[in-house]
Amino acid sequence: MPKRSLSPLHRATTHWSAGRRILVASVVIVALLGTAGLTAWFTARGGKAEAGRSPAPPAPSSPAGTAPKPSAGTGSVPAPPKVTDPLAFARAAAVMLWSYDTRTSSRDQQLAGMHAWMTRETKYTDWTAISAQTPDPVLWSRMADNAQHATAAVTESHFPSAFKQALAENPTAITEAYIYAVTVTGKQALAWKDGGGGAEDRAVTLAVQCRPSTDCALVSIAPSVAP
Repeated sequence: MPKRSLSPLHRATTHWSAGRRILVASVVIVALLGTAGLTAWFTARGGKAEAGRSPAPPAPSSPAGTAPKPSAGTGSVPAPPKVTDPLAFARAAAVMLWSYDTRTSSRDQQLAGMHAWMTRETKYTDWTAISAQTPDPVLWSRMADNAQHATAAVTESHFPSAFKQALAENPTAITEAYIYAVTVTGKQALAWKDGGGGAEDRAVTLAVQCRPSTDCALVSIAPSVAP
């Protein structure tokens, strides 16, 4: 059976409403001086998919932005790490987004686990973009029938050049929302029953919030990777 991955990077843009794009753009403008380059890659409606990878079907079965029920449990999704370093948190968040196990987790549990990583500041949280990384119920069911699961490993993380340039121009700009852009690269390993498996390179740019003396939290995912 052909592998069906979460393809986390490429489905985000198709689920961003105009309101969400404006919200994320506003966050970037406030936190990063409105740098044109950063606004572009956080608000772009799309970008070229990486060669050889096809987008999966549309995802959420519930209305966009609706949080999962707390009673769902979190299945195999790990709890967010208690760290204040945006690079470390982004690495962990990327692994979380690229990992799943349909053998032990329902789709609701996957969503609930992901939601636990989100910032509680509703002004900034973009749950629509994050929840769009999970396959729709029909696809999840088919994946479960084949015992599909995935693990991930990170190879590198860094602040994008546009982000560093914005901070260099005005180091105090970040203090409005303390939202950092982090690009993470790594590899996702896929497996399913009857010995099937494969691996894919992954890259993603995340927005994470790390206020001083406060554990970091996930804000959003960019529609394309920022260098």
